[in-house]
Amino acid sequence: MKRLSFDIGKPVEGHPESCVTIGGDSPILVQTMCNTATQDVEASVAQCRAMYKAGAQIIRLTTQGPKEVEALKLIKERLHAEGIFTPLVADVHFSADVALAVARVADKVRINPGNFAPVHEDACRKFRELIGVCRECGTVLRIGLNHGSLGERITTLYGNTPLAMKEAVMEWLRMCIEEDFYNVVVSLKASNTRVMVDAYRLLNEAMQAEFGCVFPFHLGVTEAGNGDQGRIKSAVGISALLKEGIGDTIRVSLTENPVNEIEAGRQIIAALEDEEGPIEAASWNEFIIRASVMYGPALLDCRIDDCDLSGCSVDGKALGAEEAEAFKDTLLQACRRRFTKPEYIACPGCGRTLYNLEDTFNEVKRRTAHLAGVKIAVMGCIVNGPGEMADADYGYVGEGRGHVTLYRGKTPVMRTIPQEEAIDRLLELIESDLKQDKK
Repeated sequence: MKRLSFDIGKPVEGHPESCVTIGGDSPILVQTMCNTATQDVEASVAQCRAMYKAGAQIIRLTTQGPKEVEALKLIKERLHAEGIFTPLVADVHFSADVALAVARVADKVRINPGNFAPVHEDACRKFRELIGVCRECGTVLRIGLNHGSLGERITTLYGNTPLAMKEAVMEWLRMCIEEDFYNVVVSLKASNTRVMVDAYRLLNEAMQAEFGCVFPFHLGVTEAGNGDQGRIKSAVGISALLKEGIGDTIRVSLTENPVNEIEAGRQIIAALEDEEGPIEAASWNEFIIRASVMYGPALLDCRIDDCDLSGCSVDGKALGAEEAEAFKDTLLQACRRRFTKPEYIACPGCGRTLYNLEDTFNEVKRRTAHLAGVKIAVMGCIVNGPGEMADADYGYVGEGRGHVTLYRGKTPVMRTIPQEEAIDRLLELIESDLKQDKK
């Protein structure tokens, strides 16, 4: 089985980070994404600088419109002037014209081509046009599908399922092969680790069977949240695939300072070398990631039902019984085995987010911690909102500067709520529904 590989970025003498190889037998790459507004060039350059110093090998920025394309060009020029040549990825969700423009600026473009046009044939035509520009400019393409952002045509045929995610990506890959364009990375992210792992496995099998080769995979558990939950969910989903040889680049999506994602990603990769047995970790974050990598994949696939944490230590101190049980609860929930607390779905935020997502998410978690089994999404904007919180019972979604829309499932029930009132209204909505359920 042939594993495709290619370079991203342009080589610059004395700067090995300027051009990295994705796929094949190359090392797994760790990437992250800015949560600054891309038009804020100063803030974006500063964040990219911090990411570079922390060891990010690929950096992504949102480019939702022509102004962001121009800003990305300036950001790239500023970084190069400082001697920072880390490859930059443009994140494009809906506009084919933006993708065509930014493919001449970025080192890689991330798209969901099914969003390019309501009519599938029009989307296909735009996609082929984009392939031509990427070939001309030496730009890598990532076909990035997320659970919940599938088009109506695909979900009508296959439902909102891992199979549908696989089938959608295979359609676009066939076009790439028809155009003799192979500099393509694929991703099928979900906030549900079971859905995410199943989708990647299906695509891996399908590419081998139909193409006789495998395009490089970018792995991630989308909207994983923050803190312990975000790290544990990400470690479970990502390591389950890496242990099977599936995965070439990874991102640990955290609703935190994105610089934190880099160390978490490195810890997941390092933990793949651990042998089963007591873990001696230097920090709590290191412990939860190593333990999640050690036991999470087997729990996810129901090959084991529990994990033995006896003899483990953190910073030289024996792991306490309460700490061990709290970790197990979060791990079993991340593996979809047992639900003892609320399930949170939260995007990491990006340049499209127009409110303080991290502080809001922490406050929502604080005030809903008693709602065991309830799935609550906190999303930065409508792009990652209604679709990608597909599993949530309730959603808090940014609706422009200073306002929020609240969802019950996929249905908006309160619109244009001032942000300062939104958490109160969310609690009222949930508690009202719970009272109705008890009647």
